[in-house]
Amino acid sequence: MTRRLAEVAKKVGVSEATVSRVLNGKPGVSDATREAVLTALDVLGYERPTQLRGDRGRLVGLVLPELQNPIFPAFAEVVGGALAQQGFTSVLCTRTVGGVSESDYVDLLLQQHVSGMVFAGGLYAQGDASHSHYRRVLERKLPTVLVNAAVEHLGFPQVSCDDVAAAEIALAHLMALGHRQVAMLLGPPDHVPSQRKLAAFRAYAAANGLELGPDHVEHTMFSLEGGHAAATRMVAAGVTGIICASDVLALGAIRAARRAGLSVPEDVSVIGYDDSALMNCVDPPLTTVRQPIDAMGRAAVELLVAQIDAAVVPGDELVPCTTAPAMAAPEAHQSATITAGRSTRPSVSASPSSKTSSWARPGPQISHARPTTPLVSASPP
Repeated sequence: MTRRLAEVAKKVGVSEATVSRVLNGKPGVSDATREAVLTALDVLGYERPTQLRGDRGRLVGLVLPELQNPIFPAFAEVVGGALAQQGFTSVLCTRTVGGVSESDYVDLLLQQHVSGMVFAGGLYAQGDASHSHYRRVLERKLPTVLVNAAVEHLGFPQVSCDDVAAAEIALAHLMALGHRQVAMLLGPPDHVPSQRKLAAFRAYAAANGLELGPDHVEHTMFSLEGGHAAATRMVAAGVTGIICASDVLALGAIRAARRAGLSVPEDVSVIGYDDSALMNCVDPPLTTVRQPIDAMGRAAVELLVAQIDAAVVPGDELVPCTTAPAMAAPEAHQSATITAGRSTRPSVSASPSSKTSSWARPGPQISHARPTTPLVSASPP
């Protein structure tokens, strides 16, 4: 008991006597201090006294696969801020190789009686992974939201980017530059968002007369090393344009091209996915498909809070931004847009007309019409 008092007092910055008064329900403590002490109990993993459990701090577990990929810290920032505006505190849980697993974190969060959970980049997106811990969450009827596509049988509300639109606008961008030898570098074969991107890539290529060989699709882990290894095979096969399922994979592809003695974008064009932080600072600045992280994060929090407030939220998939019709006004909302860096350029085999052609079709578009609010924003020199 003494150790617990000391740890909580140190965490909050108050005396042990103040912590004792809170735990025993004694007067003489401000509401702010009382709430801080109770929150510290939750964060440190201590059980609240029985008489205080009905006043448990409003904690929400935010479960992420890693923090090395800059898209996940960006998402955590958006979700954490949106939760704070609603009076909740996020508890960040990051999986580690050989360490605490996603299933372990679920058990820990359930023990802490959190108000809800938000998952991003989790095992729910992998068809061959174990999903038993998600069933435990369902059995508890705990408010939960998944970010990006999941396997079909889980039944949680989801907030996703439009993977079909993302693949189509990336391929359209390279084809408009005259590329005909275009490949796609994806995550593992059982990864649902990668499966969607691949299906859209193949369908769009077939509809536009683009032939895809066996060397035009590679699956790998979402890492710089995985992107490098897979792109090395693509470059050796004579590919001139590579569409990647993440910015980290794209950086691996750029490294593979350079180690093969090729230049990006002069010899090989590379497109990433996420538009994560600092991608305009690499050399060359990366052309990448932007995920609407801010909109997705806020939508996820809105769905979660609605469940916590006992609203009926169906286990459907929400794409927070709409797509624009062909020839739409530049300010129309998009589910995914391209940030143009300098890692793509016209293919050396492109005809002059293909280098300057405009592109108009249903769905997201590439537009240079509004420099103040561009869908394609040129990176600074």
